[in-house]
Amino acid sequence: MNVFGVGLPEIAVIGALALLVFGPKRLPELGRTLGKTLKGFQAASTEFEREIQKAMSETDSLGENNDLEESAKQVSSNKNNVVDGSQNPPSNNLE
Repeated sequence: MNVFGVGLPEIAVIGALALLVFGPKRLPELGRTLGKTLKGFQAASTEFEREIQKAMSETDSLGENNDLEESAKQVSSNKNNVVDGSQNPPSNNLE
């Protein structure tokens, strides 16, 4: 077992020191508080990650919409050239 580079013997020493410093009555309360705090950080981290993913997907979809709008304008322009009988060949702006 290796948590953050701290092995089982180190965790046991930390636990023994915490038991000596805080006593057996306060140790469960401190553990509960620490657990709730870590759970809150985890929830905030998950929410932050979800918001970042949402923003990235919105940005990607906006870029796709801009490309679609540009393509639609080109098609409309080319259609108008054909309908008007213009002799200019349609521009091919593929990237």
